[in-house]
Amino acid sequence: MTASLFSNTTRRPLADELRPQHISEVIGQEHLLGPAAPLGIMLANQQLSSFILWGPPGVGKTTISRLIALDAGYEFIQLSAVSTGIVDLRRTLAKASDLRASAGKATVAFIDELHRFSRPVQDALLPAVEDGTIVLIGATTENPSFSLVSALLSRAKVFTLNRLSNAQLGTVVERAERHIGKSLPLTADAHQALLAMADGDARYLLGLCETLFLLDESALLDVPALSAVVQTRAPLYDKGQEEHFNLLSCFHKSLRGSDVDASMYWAARMLQGGEDPAVIFRRLSCAASEDVGMADPNAMVQVVTAWQAFERVGLPEGRLFLAQAISYVATAPKSNASYLAFDRAAALARKTGSLPPPKHILNAPTKLMKELGYHVGYQYDHDRPDAFSGQEFYPDDIAQSSPDPLYVPNERGFERDIKNRLAFWASRRQSKR
Repeated sequence: MTASLFSNTTRRPLADELRPQHISEVIGQEHLLGPAAPLGIMLANQQLSSFILWGPPGVGKTTISRLIALDAGYEFIQLSAVSTGIVDLRRTLAKASDLRASAGKATVAFIDELHRFSRPVQDALLPAVEDGTIVLIGATTENPSFSLVSALLSRAKVFTLNRLSNAQLGTVVERAERHIGKSLPLTADAHQALLAMADGDARYLLGLCETLFLLDESALLDVPALSAVVQTRAPLYDKGQEEHFNLLSCFHKSLRGSDVDASMYWAARMLQGGEDPAVIFRRLSCAASEDVGMADPNAMVQVVTAWQAFERVGLPEGRLFLAQAISYVATAPKSNASYLAFDRAAALARKTGSLPPPKHILNAPTKLMKELGYHVGYQYDHDRPDAFSGQEFYPDDIAQSSPDPLYVPNERGFERDIKNRLAFWASRRQSKR
């Protein structure tokens, strides 16, 4: 087996040679392929409806589509949205229509990278899907909610494929070793490192295996030697698409949840994926205000100062400033009282409209304004005991309704002191009434 595999210069890639020939050989995705799972039920009934397979690279989207179509007795036509234009698509639809009319056989049109079709091309698929000319199976690595037209989504179920676990990738390696007839020349630690390098992608893993099978089996590679032989894969991360927002969300929620380790992890994931550090600092700033707020006003100072230092120094040393800011925000006491207060203030402003302000807090730069009573009765707070006059600043209509407080501090961090101040001022106001 080894000689035929490596001596033939026109041999197929190992990933193609090991492509499953029956649906039972597919590794993983039991949640879709099991007897009681959606695709398993379709296959058992030999009746397919249009669906979209959404998942990361190398988890079996193309293989599953082909095997399901052939096992169910459908004609299978494979297209790629990268290289297929509207003319090619119409030719395929015409061929499927002729096959249906002449032989009564249904056609599965599998379209890889379906999200790369423009909206007009996606729209061109709709009539053929609607009248049953084709059963559409699309494959995409991007969230269909953002990348596919709603009319197409309404006619096709969306099934999510999972990245393969290290245990499942280990099964892939075992199959490759049996196929080649030799073991990978790796120590146990290097073997685990190899699975981690694959990052859930069986196709990429088999590409690495092809390189390693060329080496002498007797000289086992440790982790540093493995890294020298094969390239470390760049993390899957699209700065302009869903993954960008997903990881930012994970980062922010970890900060809010006071999990400093997870916060560090998600920030590192984004940096390794090529994210602009300014994006991470912007989210840190939001968390410092929204989730820490007045419980620790220094959180915003720490973030902005670290951001400024980062801009002056840059990477790699700048990651120290980022790490310090993350540590501060994640471990700071939390309060969203200021955030909620402004939401309540906005709601009150919408409800009350353009109420006039009380005249005593209006300046009177003209004679007419003085005659109208502007500024009359204003008390300069610094002239009062404790620099507090207790006068009213709300419009009269709001003040007379005795509104509930908008800003309600909690008992965490610095807001405990603020709460005491507010209680003191409230008692002073009450004593004046």
